[in-house]
Amino acid sequence: MPTRLSQILKRSFDPEAVKSSVESHERSFEFGRRNGRDRRVTDHWGFVENYYDLATDLYEYGWGESFHFAPRVPSESLRESIARHQHYFALTLGLRPGMRVADLGCGVGGPAREIARISGSQIVGVNISAYQIKRAVRYTEDAELSHAVTYMESDFTDIDQPDESFDALYAFDSTCHAPDRIDVFAEAFRLLKPGGCFASHEWCVTDRFDPQDSHHQQIKNDIELGGGLQDIPSTHEVDSALQEVGFESLEARDLAEQNGPSIPWYEPLVGTGLSLVSLRSSRLGRSATYHFLRLLEALRVVPRGTPGASRILNIGAAALAESGRLQIFTPMHFVVVRKPA
Repeated sequence: MPTRLSQILKRSFDPEAVKSSVESHERSFEFGRRNGRDRRVTDHWGFVENYYDLATDLYEYGWGESFHFAPRVPSESLRESIARHQHYFALTLGLRPGMRVADLGCGVGGPAREIARISGSQIVGVNISAYQIKRAVRYTEDAELSHAVTYMESDFTDIDQPDESFDALYAFDSTCHAPDRIDVFAEAFRLLKPGGCFASHEWCVTDRFDPQDSHHQQIKNDIELGGGLQDIPSTHEVDSALQEVGFESLEARDLAEQNGPSIPWYEPLVGTGLSLVSLRSSRLGRSATYHFLRLLEALRVVPRGTPGASRILNIGAAALAESGRLQIFTPMHFVVVRKPA
């Protein structure tokens, strides 16, 4: 663990900014939901950029280069399930050579690179985080895929591209960061050619979520804290928003509800597996990472505040695991929609 973590943190953004960024993030959740949410709304994209500056290194350490969940079957590793699901997105969208495709909220480009490899499409990764784009460009160069994957630093609700300039679009666990899903869905609709499709993983509360249940509400609040989110809508609200902007629904289902033998989506956060990746992302691994970071902070090896960033993510991870156990939340409400021809 020390070598891998130290390598990642050496690439961290401005060391002097970490502690103040952690404090800024936590202030956005202070004084109850109302005042905290006011702060998140006032400077939403600044809030999101700040979150990903803090979270990216630790995401990569615990999860790899693709920051999303995926359906998983027995005997399949986490990384295998993630790659398989990226292939499923490409297959569902019918991606092929010659198509121009946008990845909305592309992270450090893990899905874009994998989908470019297996589809032959030209992928344009859109991301508001300059820090993540810098990382994505380097990884893409190392993978010799710069001819197939390019990146734009942009708010994905206002992309500087002409109308109807993409054959398809997709998003993995990213639209949850939009202040209003209508905005990002409307932009996807504008950018798509007639007959083109958009596929997305949506973070949603399920029908089992009870807003009057204080335990359910605390879990939701902690997911928002750990995920850098304003609010988590229901699956019905997401489906309605897509229809409101003009999309035709082709598919809408919760991939957390799998037929046949399966491994719960939140299992990596609990850590029943034996792999190194499972250990890093598990409760035990997260605790070990946090305490190791406290030691490195005391030794001035990592920037002040780095353990605080780890603690925020740990709160979110614990809440995600509990939400999955209670089935009150899903990170995999899978939607496929089409722009009318």
